[in-house]
Amino acid sequence: MAEVKTLALAKGKKPYYIATYDNSYNDHEMSERIAKHQKQREERFISIEESHKLEKVITQENTYLIDCISMWILNNIEKNEKELLATLEKLSNINSNIVFVLNDVNSGIIPLDKESRKFVDLTGIIGQKLAEFCDEVYEVKLGLTIKLK
Repeated sequence: MAEVKTLALAKGKKPYYIATYDNSYNDHEMSERIAKHQKQREERFISIEESHKLEKVITQENTYLIDCISMWILNNIEKNEKELLATLEKLSNINSNIVFVLNDVNSGIIPLDKESRKFVDLTGIIGQKLAEFCDEVYEVKLGLTIKLK
């Protein structure tokens, strides 16, 4: 869904795919997932790997897919809510098409540890902010797309 939407917004101009996963964990299973994602997008996107400073790689008059904001939050977990929201505010002021992917981690039980609770809380707060300034918002569950806004 996100790739299709991004390609449609790009109107024939090759869009950028911003991959936010920080592969410094040496996680073999995640490396396989990354390779699968790279193969899926092959020639349709210009790939950028940026795990922390999204505002540094997004420029005016382009189209971007950020996959994913959840991983970006995890990469920046040491920052506070205000700092993360300030980054999103900067992104919202750039004259470009940006498609954000955010995983829904707020539907389960409340985690026992403080760090996991912070991640879940930030994901919900960031999701609300994105929904506020995005023109369209979709939820994809089980391959079904539901337009929320």
